[in-house]
Amino acid sequence: MTDLFQHPDYYQLDELLSEEHKMIRDSTREWVKRSVSPIIEDFAQRAAFPEHLVKEMGEVGLFGPYIPQEYGGAGLDHISYGLMMQEVERGDSGIRSTCSVQSSLVMFPIFAYGSEEQKKRFLPKLATGEFLGSFGLTEPNFGSNPGGMTTNFTEDGDHIILNGAKMWISNSPFCDVAVVWAKNESGRIKGVIVERGMEGFTTPETHNKWSLRASSTGELVFDNVRIPKTNILPGRDGLGAPLSCLDSARFGIAWGALGAAMDCYDTALRYSKERIQFGRPIAGFQLQQKKLAEMITEITKAQLLTWRLGILKNEGKATSPQISMAKRNNVDVALKIARDARQMLGGMGITGDFSIMRHMMNLESVVTYEGTHDIHLLITGLDITGENAFV
Repeated sequence: MTDLFQHPDYYQLDELLSEEHKMIRDSTREWVKRSVSPIIEDFAQRAAFPEHLVKEMGEVGLFGPYIPQEYGGAGLDHISYGLMMQEVERGDSGIRSTCSVQSSLVMFPIFAYGSEEQKKRFLPKLATGEFLGSFGLTEPNFGSNPGGMTTNFTEDGDHIILNGAKMWISNSPFCDVAVVWAKNESGRIKGVIVERGMEGFTTPETHNKWSLRASSTGELVFDNVRIPKTNILPGRDGLGAPLSCLDSARFGIAWGALGAAMDCYDTALRYSKERIQFGRPIAGFQLQQKKLAEMITEITKAQLLTWRLGILKNEGKATSPQISMAKRNNVDVALKIARDARQMLGGMGITGDFSIMRHMMNLESVVTYEGTHDIHLLITGLDITGENAFV
């Protein structure tokens, strides 16, 4: 399938980006057009993970781009990272999930909270894609309430013994390392690096998904896994540690969902100019113009939201509630655009000849993971009222 995507820029927002930002965005877009678009429909239809892309993603710098160069990253700013995620999710949400997990949920906590030995040992291999990582927080009985986790470890000399299970884990069936959050004997949450090959550590795959079909999802199961204490992240513990990782991931998702929305809009706009009904292109009919006008309006608002959030993040000022607002808004916008675009394409909209239905199904997961639509609403509510509706 030929990828004809042209990104919408109704408010000339490119003028707000540096030349480096545009170069990074455009080079990522070219990689998506070259390596993702031609194969993604086939892999999604077969519910298969294009594992060969992992090394390519490392080669083009998609893993941990904001990690300093001394640890294998590119030392880029957060707008660069956001633009990369925008372009990758424009290709497919599942491929962006692989990038987000690797960068924000595996490399970030090792960089922010790991020892120097852990950073030097793991980050360069994660940056190149030699290692694929996963992040273990969600459990079968604890999703929106991660503090209730039951995964735990006990001390045994220079080692710990880890027991429990995590589910809905991107990358898990293929991961080489997993950053897992578990409670110690006093109930304090700590991050532990679990490595492939440790006895008692298994990663069964989750099947029968209608969403993120080109992404690898599974479980992390720990049955008396013996782990050296040197694999515990020493820099921070408590629930705030994994939640800070989620902030980084949600920031990337806000940009990524915008990419999916752009792709659906671009597809619908092009189709509406080519599809003839009643003797003229359907782009000339009022109801179709209404859909397209609303799409570009919401995309433009979301572009401004992510750009400003990127500036705040670069300055160290972005708050968790601000990131929640952007994630919730942009995923919601993308879902609505995908649904309207699907209608504009009629029956063709449900086929793999176009990307829209795949985006729509993928976004049904994105609206739930890294904090559900409703949970992010309550985060904003708490922030503006000071009243906690979670309890």
